[in-house]
Amino acid sequence: MCRVRIHLENIPIPQELISTDKPNEQALLVAIERPDDTWDATDSLEELAQLAETVDVEVVGSVVQKLEHPHPRTYVGKGKLAEIKELRESLDYELVMINGDLTPGQQRNLEDALDVKIIDRTSLILDVFARRAQTHEGRMQVELAQLEYRLPRLTRMWTHLSRQGVGGVGLRGPGETQLEADRREAQKRITFIKGQLAQVHRHRQLYRERRKATPISVVSLVGYTNAGKSTLLNALTNADVLAEDKLFATLDPTTRRIALPSGREILLTDTVGFINNLPTQLIAAFRATLEEISEAAVLVHVIDATHPNAAEQVATVNRTLEDLGVDGRPVVYALNKIDRLSPENRADIPALAARLGVPADAVAISAQDRINLDGLLTRIEDELEAEMNFVPVRVAIPFDHAELVDRFHQLGRVEGRDFNEHGTVLTGTLPEGEIGRFAPYAEVLSAGEPQVATSSNETARTDAA
Repeated sequence: MCRVRIHLENIPIPQELISTDKPNEQALLVAIERPDDTWDATDSLEELAQLAETVDVEVVGSVVQKLEHPHPRTYVGKGKLAEIKELRESLDYELVMINGDLTPGQQRNLEDALDVKIIDRTSLILDVFARRAQTHEGRMQVELAQLEYRLPRLTRMWTHLSRQGVGGVGLRGPGETQLEADRREAQKRITFIKGQLAQVHRHRQLYRERRKATPISVVSLVGYTNAGKSTLLNALTNADVLAEDKLFATLDPTTRRIALPSGREILLTDTVGFINNLPTQLIAAFRATLEEISEAAVLVHVIDATHPNAAEQVATVNRTLEDLGVDGRPVVYALNKIDRLSPENRADIPALAARLGVPADAVAISAQDRINLDGLLTRIEDELEAEMNFVPVRVAIPFDHAELVDRFHQLGRVEGRDFNEHGTVLTGTLPEGEIGRFAPYAEVLSAGEPQVATSSNETARTDAA
């Protein structure tokens, strides 16, 4: 046999072959418009296009069909399916993204009819999360959601092998063997990840138990994705959390300690943003992370007041909070990005709040320009005090119990401070459940009694008592 040696160094390589940039996939977006939809189909498709852009997919067109409900076999009707197939020649799409959830059967039938890759909304969001997750826990949560989503769809991956067997598709032969092996591996991986996340859950529980020993209130930022939660956390705490004008720029929760106007400290937590039709797999997988919301004494619902679908986004977040079972928590509504509002809207915040479906006492802020952040913190403190039933007290703490002075500052509102030969005299408010810890040195004041520091003689009498 004769071997031929080719000298490649003398052969010019076209410039387009040198580039290592992966070309973007081109996608056609497909949606159905139902009479009872909360979101307008055009707006929902716009959000789907933003999700597609997040995963480097180029949108080349979209198709909408009005239907009472999705077609059980192909999601869209027969005529619309034929139209989508004809668009392949003019748009040259290689991917179809469905703005809804497909059953495994619908996905299989669409792939057979269109001969292209089919991605539904859940699969797309899972892909976005997979790219955004940074921590080990976040990556495990996303992988679990992906595996549980893909498990019932594994049959499609091995139909080409099952045709080699005898006795029909999926019944026996190499395809069945490979399919069962793949399912077993997926189930084993799911079991392993759930075990790992259970350990994370236990560690979080231990951390919460330790935190309760020094009960600092937890306040959680919630809201639609890209509403500005991370920017607000950065502005309030001087943190360095990634804040980009993208959907799901950050997934992993961040907690920082901050001081309220009275000097009382709280823990402020930034949580994953919500989105319309958030996949149930993700809600389940991220439940350990979202438990931070259930631990919060107060929620701050951050709203992009400039978004054309802000009212729909508010409704979506409220529904998700109901699904998580935390809709009963006190909520402070923060209308963010007011620096971008028209002068008319900025002049009448209650009217804007009414259009968005939130209470008239919503706080207008700009996290980016740090506008009215003190007002927001004051509202948070007011809600905390109402929720925890703060009562007015006067305490005379001996110098050898200085740790109680720190605890008062951490948990209560200090409105007066004085010193005498015995120790520190503080007046202010404390959570009713904390009064017992200060009992030897505390005097509960009546609601109308003036909040002033006690004199030395009064303190001595309190000590003697």
